Amino acid sequence: MTSTSRAEQAVAAPDRTPVDPVDPVDEDTGGVLSGPWRALTLGIVSVVLLLAFEATAVNTAMPTAAEQLDGLGLYAFAFSAYFTTTLLAMVVSGQWCDRRGPLAPLFSGIAVFAAGLVTAGTAVDMWMFVAGRATQGLGGGLVIVALYVVVGRAFPERLRPAVFAAFSAAWVLPSILGPVVSGAVTQHLGWRWVFLAVPVLVLLPLAVMGPALRRSERDRPPTARQPYDRRRTRDAAMAAVGAALLQYAGQRLDGWALLPLAAGAGLLGPAVLRLLPRGTLRAARGLPTVILLRGLAAGAFFASELFIPLMMQTQRGLSVTAAGLTLAPGGLSWALGSWLQGRPGAERHREALIRGGLVLTAVAIGGVGLVLFPAVPVWVPAVFWGVGGAGMGLAIASISVLMMGLSKPEETGANSAALQLSDALGNVLLTGLAGVLFAALGGGAVGAAAHGRTLPAGAFGAVFLAMPLVALGAAALAGRAGAARPVDRPAAGPVG
Repeated sequence: MTSTSRAEQAVAAPDRTPVDPVDPVDEDTGGVLSGPWRALTLGIVSVVLLLAFEATAVNTAMPTAAEQLDGLGLYAFAFSAYFTTTLLAMVVSGQWCDRRGPLAPLFSGIAVFAAGLVTAGTAVDMWMFVAGRATQGLGGGLVIVALYVVVGRAFPERLRPAVFAAFSAAWVLPSILGPVVSGAVTQHLGWRWVFLAVPVLVLLPLAVMGPALRRSERDRPPTARQPYDRRRTRDAAMAAVGAALLQYAGQRLDGWALLPLAAGAGLLGPAVLRLLPRGTLRAARGLPTVILLRGLAAGAFFASELFIPLMMQTQRGLSVTAAGLTLAPGGLSWALGSWLQGRPGAERHREALIRGGLVLTAVAIGGVGLVLFPAVPVWVPAVFWGVGGAGMGLAIASISVLMMGLSKPEETGANSAALQLSDALGNVLLTGLAGVLFAALGGGAVGAAAHGRTLPAGAFGAVFLAMPLVALGAAALAGRAGAARPVDRPAAGPVG
């Protein structure tokens, strides 16, 4: 399951408002579906449902799209392009939300996301397809940060674990039906309709959440505004361009690749140091480690997931639909893991939940790779991916809850952007690494006519050996996620 996914960047904090809802009467009673929050909960969950359906459907259709566009060598790039553009969009969204509220970036993001789907669905070659995916990333980056800000501004602290669990639950139906519907559409109507049909679903979130969100924002007390920090937007643009150059260099695999490699590193490195909270790259205790864990966990999981349908089709001969269904248990178990972390008493064990979830994720990624041995039944990856989904549900939701708890009210947008930025960076860099390993071992050298029937197993094996090591490394850092002084620290600065 690709989720949620995704960079809570420490942007400047202009028009910030308190995290807790304005209405104190109902704050201590009722759940997320009770009167004060029902419409808003249904609205934001419907947005997640849209993103979830797109993600599961696209994962299933992507191998066929890459084959027919003669772009198997750019297979990983079609995914990482999405995450690259989110780097810029998330920082813009964080500042936009803090200055004007989440309404405009949320609805603008949905519109841009739909435009990207149309571009990808009408692509005439693989590079146009990648451009469509990049446009989707711009929209997705605006949306995901806005959703986090909505949770921080509109819901009391006691309800936030339940809201994040609802986000994960929204993946259940798409995880089951997405591969089936996408596989059937791809086989009978063509892969393009997987992209062109999804924008119709945009109408539902707009209709459901619009009035509730407007009421929520209108009822909030006025707050002072601070100037928009253009330096952070500049740094985000540098990071996005740098990441794109690194990915391009990884695809070339020749002497000329050194030029974009050096330029990409020169842009990405300094920008990341300024964008993430101080101490992130050295895993300083508290919020910096929380931010770092999000990127490592998401990157390892999703870099592995994108290769599963391709591996099941080319190595074991499964149909498009059957290969996509391998991912379905991950969606179901992710929701279960997220629900478990929201149960009473879980708050005392956040670090243990993150550590255990990441260990389960590492075991699952390595277990999926066992299918490269012909004697292993084809259903084994589905079982392991169910284990991985449960681990991610425990870890990702707990990381999100910790981030909210470690944030000052006026830092909600900034730290939400930092969390999502870390998510996107993890996806970009680790998906890029997976793509380099895959291409270097022969995964991108096969023409469309063969569609991978002779793809070397080692190209997949390298991915499913490297990514568990990343997840285990993250698990080793989980003990540093707590902080004795949860709000006494700078929101952003050099990563030190």
